[in-house]
Amino acid sequence: MVRGFFHAVSIPYGWGVRYRNWRFDTGRAKVDRLPVPVVSVGNLTLGGTGKTPMVAWLAQWFQRHRLRVGVISRGYKAQPAQRSDEALELEHQLPGLIHVANPDRVQAGRQAVEKFSCQVLVADDAFQHRRLARDLDIVLVDALEPFGYGYLFPRGLLREPIQNLQRAHVVVLSRSDMVELQRRAQIRAAVLRWAPEAIWVEAVHAPLELVNAQGQSASVESLAGQPVVAFCGIGQPAGFRRTLEQCGYHVAAFRELPDHYAYRPRQTAQLAEWVSRWDAAAVVCTLKDLMKIPYTQLGGRPLLALRIGLQLLEGCSALENLLSRLLSQPER
Repeated sequence: MVRGFFHAVSIPYGWGVRYRNWRFDTGRAKVDRLPVPVVSVGNLTLGGTGKTPMVAWLAQWFQRHRLRVGVISRGYKAQPAQRSDEALELEHQLPGLIHVANPDRVQAGRQAVEKFSCQVLVADDAFQHRRLARDLDIVLVDALEPFGYGYLFPRGLLREPIQNLQRAHVVVLSRSDMVELQRRAQIRAAVLRWAPEAIWVEAVHAPLELVNAQGQSASVESLAGQPVVAFCGIGQPAGFRRTLEQCGYHVAAFRELPDHYAYRPRQTAQLAEWVSRWDAAAVVCTLKDLMKIPYTQLGGRPLLALRIGLQLLEGCSALENLLSRLLSQPER
């Protein structure tokens, strides 16, 4: 009955999505183009697919090519005058990176260009924000749950129908190392059915180091073979747990919290009490979580974040060639 109800609700949701896309496809809805190249990073599903690590990879690539890059985002769930979780995470990884948050991405882009003299923009979570013209659409697909259970929200996790992948120039399979080769081939075949011209890229979330709230770091291997307690408030907690296990950590207990979880004093105290019940060498969370918990210990255990970096495997050269061609286009 519940599935039937959610399916019924997803029908008008789907009508709204299709109508909106039809207006853009037919030119009835206005599209604003900025005077610099715009690369969009997004996905088809609700939840985490690794967009922030992809944004960081692109920002670093543009910086290596001596370009002033800016990131524009909606600032999802950020409190007034505060930065979003993604902005805090990017700031930690790339100090000094220009990041403009505004639900109106066009206005954010204009501010980045006019106020900060950005030469190229990376639009975070912008696949559905079609009012902003983009020169390159990169769509991430999570290998653990690529197509949102095959249904539109709320029956499934799809933001829009799978066939809308046809708008993508690049499709990145994130966490590709967490599924078998045969499964990756199945996902690729499904993607290429709708986006046959898209560049196919396979990526992994590679652990880089352990860090604490004071910026001190330790090697990933320093906790190998030891029991840890872990928690996270991200869109794909299963992926984080698998990464911990791949690092050789013995996960004694694991707590999944809602995405973009707000660690208020009461909730943090409850979390600390839960941690104290376990015999563990450390408490491990994601960098996005650590940015909101200004402590070096929790429940009497060292609190560490596993910092993740994106490594592009298959298709990396093709993507870099596409980015190079984008930058060689004549100025607008």
